[in-house]
Order: sequence, then structure tokens, then C-alpha cells
Amino acid sequence: MRIKTLAGSALLAAVLLTSACRQDMHDQPKYIPLRPSDFFADGRSERQLIDGTVARGRLDDDTAYFQGKGPDGKPVNDFPFPVTKEVIQRGQERFNIYCTPCHDRLGNGDGMIVRRGYRKPPSYHIDRLRTVPNGYIYDVISNGFGAMPDYAAQVAPRDRWAIVAYIRALQLSQNASVNDVPADARGQLQQGGAQ
Repeated sequence: MRIKTLAGSALLAAVLLTSACRQDMHDQPKYIPLRPSDFFADGRSERQLIDGTVARGRLDDDTAYFQGKGPDGKPVNDFPFPVTKEVIQRGQERFNIYCTPCHDRLGNGDGMIVRRGYRKPPSYHIDRLRTVPNGYIYDVISNGFGAMPDYAAQVAPRDRWAIVAYIRALQLSQNASVNDVPADARGQLQQGGAQ
């Protein structure tokens, strides 16, 4: 019985000792990104991208859509897709999530964190921002400006354009005149005011 116990213990010890001996995956030669290397002439461990290659899903060749700029590098004024009621509603939803903490729901720049001491952004209703091209607003959302951080990682390009459309709707709602109402609907305004 004692021999069987000793043999079993020896076998168990042998299995345990030999099962953990190999650390090939742990000890294999490898380069950690952005660390120096003597292997390559340029001293870098990572390699430059081959000219003409694009990461999967990252072609982004439509500069108007992805950057808000035309071929001349200036901000575009046209939207890269039709602006519908659904687009404006999506823009309102995204605006309320990402923009209202600083800009508030009307775009006046009196958001909750501004009331707690964060730097106040300009109102969307000042003449300068009402006249900038749509691509300018898209670019500021994408890359930030002044104290405003960029939101490219948080907000997809189509949603950034939807936010621009909603900002334009906000600007119109706060600065509209009777002349902005179609002529056939002006009578309804006058009737509504008389009631």
C-alpha cells in the first residue's frame, strides 16, 4: 500500500513539474509597439504603413463627409446627405446627450457645467456662428476648438452632421421672423395670435 502511495505521489509530482515547464508564449521574442529596436535601421520596432494601404473600414476618402471640407480645404456649406425630419430628430437626441452640458438645450452657452465654473462657450445665436459654413461646425465637433474637446471618438460622422442640422434648426427657431414662414401659412400665425 505504501509503495502505491509513493508511486502515486511521485507520478503526481512529475505531472505537476513537467506541465508548467514550457513558457514559450511568455518568453518568445517580440517587439512592444513604440519601443526602440536595434533590429531595424530606423531604430523603431513598429513598421510604417505601406503607401496606398488603408485599414479595413477606414477609407474615409470623402473629405466633405468625414472632414466637413471641400477639395480646397475650406469648410463646405452643403450637407453630404438630405436633411430630413428624422435626421434633425437624431441630431436633437445627440445634441442633448453631448452638447447640452456646455451649450444648454437652446444653444445659449449656459449649460449645467458652465454654471458650475467651466468656461462658457459662445452662443450659437451670435451673428458669427449663424453665418459660418456647416462644415465649420462639423469640424469643431470633430476636432474641438478652444476649451471644447473633440468628439470624433464619441460621435459618428453621420451623427455629427445630424447635430449640425439640429444646431441650424435651433438657430432658426431663436432668430426667425415672420418672413421665414411660408406666405400661405402666415394667415395661420395671425389667426393663432388673435385667439
